[in-house]
Amino acid sequence: MLLAVDIGNTNIAFGLYRGEALVQTFRSETVRARTADEYGVFLRQMLALRGFEAGAVSASIIASVVPPLTDVMVDAIRQAFAREALVVGPGLKTGISILYENPRDVGADRVVNAVAAFERFHTGVIVVDFGTATTFDCISPKAEYLGGVIVPGIQVSLDGLLARAAKLSRIEIAVPPRVVGRNTTHALQSGIVHGYASLVDGVVEKLISELGFECHVIGTGGLAGLMAPHTRCLSEVDDTLTLYGLRILHERNAIQRRK
Repeated sequence: MLLAVDIGNTNIAFGLYRGEALVQTFRSETVRARTADEYGVFLRQMLALRGFEAGAVSASIIASVVPPLTDVMVDAIRQAFAREALVVGPGLKTGISILYENPRDVGADRVVNAVAAFERFHTGVIVVDFGTATTFDCISPKAEYLGGVIVPGIQVSLDGLLARAAKLSRIEIAVPPRVVGRNTTHALQSGIVHGYASLVDGVVEKLISELGFECHVIGTGGLAGLMAPHTRCLSEVDDTLTLYGLRILHERNAIQRRK
C-alpha cells in the first residue's frame, strides 16, 4: 500500500492507498521539534490502531511546505517501514506545465492540488484551499498551472485580530444563527464565515474574468466543508484532494524511479 503524506504548516495529513482506493486517513499537528524517531513511532501506532502491519506499506510519497520537517519525515518512513519516500519537488514528472515565473517558488501542496484537480476534471479549474493560508490556484484547459492568489488563512486572520484587540476573546469558528451578530461571539463568527465566503466569491469572480475561460471551482482544506455552503462559486468540496494528487504523482513517477 502507498502512504501519502501532506506536511502543512498547521497539520500533517496521512492517507493510506490500496491501489486507487483511499482506505485510511489520519492527521497530526505539525510539530517542528518532533524527531524522526517520534514520527516513526507515531506512524506505526496509527497503522496498528487501524489494523495494519508496518509491512503493509510498500511505498510512500511526501509533499511538504515545511522544509525542516521534510528530511525528518523521510527518515521516519525509512525507520518505520524500511522504504524510501518520494518527495514532491523539482524534476518530478507532474503532467502539467508550471508557468510561474520561478516554478521552484510554487508550494508542493499547490502543485499537487493542481495535478489532482486537472486529473479529475480535464478542464479549466480553480482550487481553493482553506489551509494556514487560503490559496487560489488556476489551471488552464491545456494542463498549465498559471499561478493564483494567496491570502491569510481563516484561523491566522482570527488569531491576528485577537492578538491586537484586548476585549475580544477566542471563539469557535462556526456558522452564526444570522448574519447580523447580536453578541460579540456571533459578530466575530459572522465576519469570519460570511466575510471569507464573500472574499472567496469575489476573488474567484475576478480570476475567471481575467482567465477568460470557464472553470470548475473546487474547495479543499480543513474548513472547506464549513465555508462551501455560504459561497456561490464552490461547486464541490474534497478534503482529500491533496492525498489524491499525491497518489497520481506517485503513479507517474514510480516506474521511472525503478529504472
